[in-house]
Amino acid sequence: MPQQSRLAKNKTSQIPNLKKQTFSAPIVLFVTALDTTWRAFVPTLGGTFAGIGLDKLLNSAPIGVISCLLLGIILSIVLISRQLIHVRKPLR
Repeated sequence: MPQQSRLAKNKTSQIPNLKKQTFSAPIVLFVTALDTTWRAFVPTLGGTFAGIGLDKLLNSAPIGVISCLLLGIILSIVLISRQLIHVRKPLR
């Protein structure tokens, strides 16, 4: 029996502490700013480059760039608004 209790004790000591971590406000603001930055620039630049490629492929000069750029801007707005909703949720 002592062997089993030692095994049970070892198993419970290996379970990580799952307490919620708290971070300082400057770190949270910095991470949120980085998160917002990629949400703003990646879809916009990706849409622009996809539009350039689409224009070269279809030989339709500004139509691909304009349409993909608008789609990228709309996607950026959606991603940032979803992020703001998520950030404000704990405050409610």
